[in-house]
Amino acid sequence: MKQPFADAQAALPFVIGQGRNIETKIYQRRYPTFNYGAHVPIVTEGNEWAIGTTFFTVDAAGEAKFLSGAGTDMPFNQVNRDQASHDFAMIGSGWEWNLEEINQASLYGINLNDTKAMSATDKVERLLNSIAMAGTTEKNWTGLVNSGSVSRADVAATGDQNGGTDSTLWKHKTNDQIVIDINEVLSRVGTNTEEVEWADTLRVPPEAFRLLASRRLGDGDGMLRLIDFIRSGNVYTATTGQPLDIQPLRELATASEDGGGRMMAYRKDPEVLRFHLPMPRRVLQPRQKSIMGFETGIIARTGGTEWRLPGAAAYADEITSAPSP
Repeated sequence: MKQPFADAQAALPFVIGQGRNIETKIYQRRYPTFNYGAHVPIVTEGNEWAIGTTFFTVDAAGEAKFLSGAGTDMPFNQVNRDQASHDFAMIGSGWEWNLEEINQASLYGINLNDTKAMSATDKVERLLNSIAMAGTTEKNWTGLVNSGSVSRADVAATGDQNGGTDSTLWKHKTNDQIVIDINEVLSRVGTNTEEVEWADTLRVPPEAFRLLASRRLGDGDGMLRLIDFIRSGNVYTATTGQPLDIQPLRELATASEDGGGRMMAYRKDPEVLRFHLPMPRRVLQPRQKSIMGFETGIIARTGGTEWRLPGAAAYADEITSAPSP
């Protein structure tokens, strides 16, 4: 049986060793609920302690035309350069132990309670996910689902509600009307950019995704679902031959201007948007904070979601109703 520690200084080596065990457990655990990397490209480049990032954009203007061998009217191209920056900030969450907990862990040969550590990690991941998806008012950042730079429009009110075609909600629409809504938002990206950009990613509220996954095409016992048709029958796939990435995203359930469901189409590429994470989760070294107490924590540094080419995205609102209060 191990002997209890007489004081906090004698317990410090045990705390540090146990802290390493907890750190290993933290990195072994997965957080699928906060899988923001499935929706926003994560960029970890640059110095983790940098105050932000600076980038440059280049735009060229000019023309070509027929010339005479003796002509003096050669058209010359002009290049415009611009500079922009984006700031980073640190987040964190910690936990603590006291001398009693440490001695009991040593006495019975058990690890220090890692529930607090897992809770702190969960809080950090939860905040990173929230920042990536919706931004934060504290830093005046927007996110994936609520950028003011992205084109927005309500879907057409073609749904049959109580005998009248006046509803935008998908639950009131036919399969054909839903397909039209999806192709409209995909096409809007191309139209807004003069066919330079194509959206390869579609995100919808969970309620809308469940509707797509459960509706059957046609009558009878056919097993082809609406989502199966959309994966191959959308304008992006028809034009490029590439598959359309369709997934549910719970933050879209209340993202519209009226608090209803929002659909979004975008090209998922760091050139278009990126979630800055120069310092992913880092577990700090435990330290003695008082005569009988120790503390440690987890930190991360992020710049949130940055839209660099918002024209490569489009929002379509009111496909599902706002949740009941």
